[in-house]
Amino acid sequence: MIMQFREFYNAVLHTTIADDELLPYPVSRVAFSKGDIITRYDEVEKAVYFLNSGILEMTIKSYMTEKVIDFFFSGDMFTSLTSFLTQCPSDVQIKALTGCETEMITRHDLDKAYAKSPEANKLGRILTEYAYIKKAQREKDFLSKTAEERYAAMFTTHAQYLSQIPVNKIAKYLGIHPESLSRIRKKINS
Repeated sequence: MIMQFREFYNAVLHTTIADDELLPYPVSRVAFSKGDIITRYDEVEKAVYFLNSGILEMTIKSYMTEKVIDFFFSGDMFTSLTSFLTQCPSDVQIKALTGCETEMITRHDLDKAYAKSPEANKLGRILTEYAYIKKAQREKDFLSKTAEERYAAMFTTHAQYLSQIPVNKIAKYLGIHPESLSRIRKKINS
């Protein structure tokens, strides 16, 4: 099932803005093909997106490799948040792992809405708090849970997507080798 940004907006803010009513900012539909890069390394993030359908990965360059730091699925908001907030070059890259349908709000339009709309401000605060909580929980999980426990949690919340994500990317996200992930998957499936 595809969720639209307006449904998300209404659910988060507990409002009932109808399809014919204007939101505090314009929302544009943007499609991406598998492999498209939405945000490049060293590019200043100029928009925030809502993912109607598809799967995205967020990566960061490490000493000799690239690490997967997050995945985004249908119904998620995404952006290179640090770059978006500071307007400095992004240290992460966001790439489509499947074909994706998104809705986009530019930073310029969001800033204008913040100046006049309490609802836009409230949604921005809620989403920033959610991003912080998600990041803090991931850090805690890395410090307190095994890779098997982290995979099991991922399987519980996103099982319908895992078959569409290459095993090596899931392993990078969990911080383990693909062979270790294969053993974990075999153990969980038996």
